[in-house]
Amino acid sequence: MTSTTDELRVFAEQNFGRHIAANSYPGRGIVVGRLETGGEQDIWVQIYWIMGRSEHSRNRRFVVGGEDESELRTNARDPDLVSDPTNIIYDAMLESPDVYFVSNGDHTHTIKDAIERSARFEDALAVREREDDPPNYTPRIAAMLDLRGQGELAFAILRANAADSQLTDRVTWRFPFPPRGLAYGITTYRHDGKPLPPFAGDPLWLPLSGSFQHVADLYWNALDSQNRIALAVKVIDSAGSRIILRQPE
Repeated sequence: MTSTTDELRVFAEQNFGRHIAANSYPGRGIVVGRLETGGEQDIWVQIYWIMGRSEHSRNRRFVVGGEDESELRTNARDPDLVSDPTNIIYDAMLESPDVYFVSNGDHTHTIKDAIERSARFEDALAVREREDDPPNYTPRIAAMLDLRGQGELAFAILRANAADSQLTDRVTWRFPFPPRGLAYGITTYRHDGKPLPPFAGDPLWLPLSGSFQHVADLYWNALDSQNRIALAVKVIDSAGSRIILRQPE
């Protein structure tokens, strides 16, 4: 008999094929889940990638820094080509003790600061809007992995309201931890278009099979080669966290 988890694995592979591998432009993406390991120890991963089509957008790379090399930041490949750093230069991955944040903009700091003040995930997002880049109004996406106590996994999207783009929909999800080998994921867009259509529906079940190096290669190779810019995988276990990158030299 096929178990529910086995069915979810099939569903996750289908989502991966349809929404990532066969999608020329899902935009920026966040994936958070647990690797499938042979032991008892949990190994978590956070994946974040960026894509771009314009020269301005493609003039970026990932840089790892911060204490213990645990922070991820976007940086300009050629600073002379940066006309406006807004929305393209930011800290994408940050940490507090046992809490791990990832987002596609400077709201990474907004969320981290709120949690450290004992505010809620939703409180942080209540003071932010979708990006102000008409006509796309790029959604702000984020995830928080909280390994304190019973633990918690939260996702969010801030996107322009369909009836009035000057208003922002604020949607959050709180999930139980996924089974090993599975993750939740969200992207900024559904697919390519003019304007780009924002992500809709719930975060997707996605696969996390094999080693973290395999996962990094799997997702990087699935992204459209003409539009991908950089991908990072943060590995989180009992020893702490570390980040590996996939991007052109």
